[in-house]
Amino acid sequence: MLIDGGPRFFSYSYLPLFFYAQSGSCRARLAARMATCASRAVSPFLTDRTETAQCCALSARANAHAVKKIFLTGASSGIGLAIAKMLAARGHEVWGTSRDVNRVLVLPRLHAVKLDLADRQSVSEGFDTALQAAGRFDVLINNAGSGHFGPAELLSQRELANQFQVLFFAQIELIRLALKSMRDQESGLIINVTSIASRLPVPFMAAYNAAKAALASYTMSIQLESQNARFRIIDLQPGDIRTNFNDSASKHVTEDARVAKAWQAVDRNMRAAPEPELVAAHVLKLISQSNPSPRITVGDFFQSKIAPLVFRFLSQRVRLWGLKKYYGI
Repeated sequence: MLIDGGPRFFSYSYLPLFFYAQSGSCRARLAARMATCASRAVSPFLTDRTETAQCCALSARANAHAVKKIFLTGASSGIGLAIAKMLAARGHEVWGTSRDVNRVLVLPRLHAVKLDLADRQSVSEGFDTALQAAGRFDVLINNAGSGHFGPAELLSQRELANQFQVLFFAQIELIRLALKSMRDQESGLIINVTSIASRLPVPFMAAYNAAKAALASYTMSIQLESQNARFRIIDLQPGDIRTNFNDSASKHVTEDARVAKAWQAVDRNMRAAPEPELVAAHVLKLISQSNPSPRITVGDFFQSKIAPLVFRFLSQRVRLWGLKKYYGI
């Protein structure tokens, strides 16, 4: 028998278990019963190894479609705002952060959290306050960020440190806090919004490129080290997405014509880019999957599909030539 597109092993004898798994009010009891799936060959419902694996898959599937409690950074604008609106509209509870909570939209199921990624104490206090209110978090989405545009050689130590604090160190601290809070849960998901710039750098955004590459590498390191299949961490890499990111980026004033030309290309690409709802739709899909891909790219077809594939097989010399042509420098 085929139910909801599921596998054919699902016979009538499993119907009580199926509807039990789909019930939101009984997930805690189901989790207790399904705990043996991970440690024993015999399920409390089924009798052999094959059926036990099916039991675990059913449990994961039920959990994937449940209402989630989500901690989201950068919820007041751009990609974060689109994610917050879409998740809340689908019934998920979202704790969205901003340096100014008055900028977070007042929406059902969207809870404003004051958090400044540049302030280490604010990061831990903001997360702990939200966790106390929520009781638990099923998903962490590291989305907030900022940019700096200007020649790498002119970057001050302070500007470089600030970019890495906001784009890397604060994200790592939130990962640590989330993993600690999720330790006793049935499952957990972390989505790190890095950037395609971690692989295909944007000229005159060296600090941003480097910090995003560091977070992407850190994410892969956790994926490599993880032994718990119930917890997932994903590297979500957007290309250019049409937001006000360029307007809020700090810029280094210079008379270098190449910098001005590159900025025109960056700004032109941003204005022609897909809307942030495209990223939000991918996030919504990711949190409903029991076994999501460890890394995905999002953006227009060239940036998210063609460029990463082609550049993978090119020498560094050719990659540099191609990127210079793309940005007109």
